[in-house]
Amino acid sequence: MNFMLRQLAAADEHQEIREAVRALCRAFPDEYFRQIDEQREYPQAFVDALMAAGWLSAMIPEEYGGAGLGLTAASVIMEEINRSGANSAAVHGQMYNMGTLLRNGSRAQKERYLPEIAAGRLRIQSMAVTEPSSGTDTTQIRTSAVKKDGRYVVNGQKVWTSRVRHSDLMVLLARTTPLRELARKSDGMSVFIVDLRQAVGKGLTVRPIANMVNHETNELFFDNLEIPQENLIGEEGKGFRYLLDGLNAERTLIAAECIGDGYWFIERARRYASERIVFDRPIGQNQGVQFPIAEAYIELEAANLMRFQACALFDAEQPCGAQANMAKYLAAKASWEAANVCLQTHGGFGFATEYDIERKFRETRLYQVAPISTNLIFSYVAEHLLGLPRSF
Repeated sequence: MNFMLRQLAAADEHQEIREAVRALCRAFPDEYFRQIDEQREYPQAFVDALMAAGWLSAMIPEEYGGAGLGLTAASVIMEEINRSGANSAAVHGQMYNMGTLLRNGSRAQKERYLPEIAAGRLRIQSMAVTEPSSGTDTTQIRTSAVKKDGRYVVNGQKVWTSRVRHSDLMVLLARTTPLRELARKSDGMSVFIVDLRQAVGKGLTVRPIANMVNHETNELFFDNLEIPQENLIGEEGKGFRYLLDGLNAERTLIAAECIGDGYWFIERARRYASERIVFDRPIGQNQGVQFPIAEAYIELEAANLMRFQACALFDAEQPCGAQANMAKYLAAKASWEAANVCLQTHGGFGFATEYDIERKFRETRLYQVAPISTNLIFSYVAEHLLGLPRSF
């Protein structure tokens, strides 16, 4: 157990979960993820192991075969995956996509899907929200779902939709009432469960997007895709408010992943700075090396506190939008700063793939942009917490 893990072990109420997840992750060392990254593959064996152990169904109630844990425990699982050197982006959708179904789905929908998800026979890894013309302005989406003969017919386009090719079910946000007919832009959108096994090639076309990170993401094209009416989650037209629950969970889990990344970077930097000898002394003895590592650690610890505050509010079913946004901002910023410190500490070796720093460096950079950009968080805080005029 490394230095920082020893510091946390005594007081952490989730230590049992941490140790179990670490034990699983030890079977998938750096070499495994390095090869996955080099070959641009999906870490299927790793995902299968997580599902078989029940970690990805942690938030499903026990009555449906899950562990009945809250977002706090789920965030610890995501943190430990990233802290091990892996990348939770391959699996985190399974956690937060279920939130929309858990909180707003009907009893029949829960009975139909949740036991299968808990048993690892169904994957609900994907959420289709973003569109090329709307970006982060979700109220401007154009993908439509028109009710016809007891079904919904979907037409439109989505972009940056992750894990579609490794998912059975997808959560879809579509407009069921034209924007011009509404008094409020956030009304008139609805959430659906799409069975990808029946949709792909039958009204849904998937086009992969090559990107900087080994992250499976896609463009989606809907051409008269038919969805059964019973796949509507909750009430028609209230999808945007249902989506917010899922987005708060998503942002908080992403914060936990960034914290896991940050601890990984700091531990690698600490270890290398202690062992690397230059001019007859470890480079970590030099304040110019040790101070940036210490600063990154302080920032990460502060972000960690906000993560747990957001989790606690979510689990208590209290409003947590502000805390979820701030946790995501602080954690993404702290992990990126830790990544830079780690790379700088290693010097040229930080660019060598065998050290895995450049891979994790690329992975953690994503969270300055997604799933919500830093600037949009600033806008949220300015308007909703500081009472400043809406900027858009």
